[in-house]
Amino acid sequence: MPTEQTAPRVTRRRVRTRANLLDAAFAVFAAKGFGRVSIEEVCEAAGYSRGAFYSNFDSLDELFFALYRQRADLIADQVSGALALDGPDLDVPAAVDRVTEVLLLDLDWLLVKTDFLVHAARDPQVAETLLEHRARLRQAVADRLARAHGLAQLPAVLGDIDGAAHAVVAAYDGVTTQLLLDKDVDGARGWLKQLLTALLTDGSNTSR
Repeated sequence: MPTEQTAPRVTRRRVRTRANLLDAAFAVFAAKGFGRVSIEEVCEAAGYSRGAFYSNFDSLDELFFALYRQRADLIADQVSGALALDGPDLDVPAAVDRVTEVLLLDLDWLLVKTDFLVHAARDPQVAETLLEHRARLRQAVADRLARAHGLAQLPAVLGDIDGAAHAVVAAYDGVTTQLLLDKDVDGARGWLKQLLTALLTDGSNTSR
């Protein structure tokens, strides 16, 4: 029937429109800064009208959080994949090597995320939503760590799996802040490897 044939096409078109808006917004945010971009500029870059924008997003904030979810899911998947290779018993130094080799260190994304962090710091409601997204990212890391039985001997200073997840995300934040300034991706990976190894083991290169 006609209605059954047209609905899937509309759905696919909307999915494609949303994806194109996200891609265009990311490029414009990275080039100009989150706080300096208007909805009109995103629409122009994507080749769509304001109506197309508002049929997918209520605001630039909502669009940013869609981008954030994409990147957070990617990071969680990278951590999951790196840890899953060891099976039930985690070889922490080997897993740290794998994580730091594949982990997303995208300078454009870091610029966009930092701009938005400053924006959120001035708006309590936006800050609350950003904190919820960061909490989900930490929980994803904690879930992966909890599945690895070999982590029973985490350093006592971390307290528990949740403490370890907080430390991992804090290490990533610190390293990426430095990366924004010196643009040294290889150096950032090296520092992240050292920090994660020190946090999750006794700091040596041998597994427990």
